[in-house]
Amino acid sequence: MKNKSDLPEDEWKKKLSPEQYRILREKGTELAFTGELLHNKKKGRYVCAACGNELFSSDTKFDSGSGWPSFYDAVSKDKIELKDDFSHGMHRIEAMCKKCKGHLGHVFNDGPKPTGKRYCINSLALGFKGKE
Repeated sequence: MKNKSDLPEDEWKKKLSPEQYRILREKGTELAFTGELLHNKKKGRYVCAACGNELFSSDTKFDSGSGWPSFYDAVSKDKIELKDDFSHGMHRIEAMCKKCKGHLGHVFNDGPKPTGKRYCINSLALGFKGKE
């Protein structure tokens, strides 16, 4: 089976909404406080909107006040790829889905215990699967 990260861009454009494509494939961001999953309090798992890779648990979601869904840890370190990002004249750490290489958001070192991390993730880069 072909790796989802190997999909040609025209296939990604068919699979994703224009806004999801802009965020996941072109490294865009959504406006703060506009994401559908920002205030989601349901129990479940957050997955990559592009490929379905399980990324975060509702157990690690917290209200950071930043305007984007925030998590203090990923479900597993092998689900997220971290990469230096020097765009926009600053240094940040980009968080990408390890499976499809989709841009999710950024990771900062100002989160709560136990990790001290804040995975600041675009709502449009995520899907949600509630617990049944």
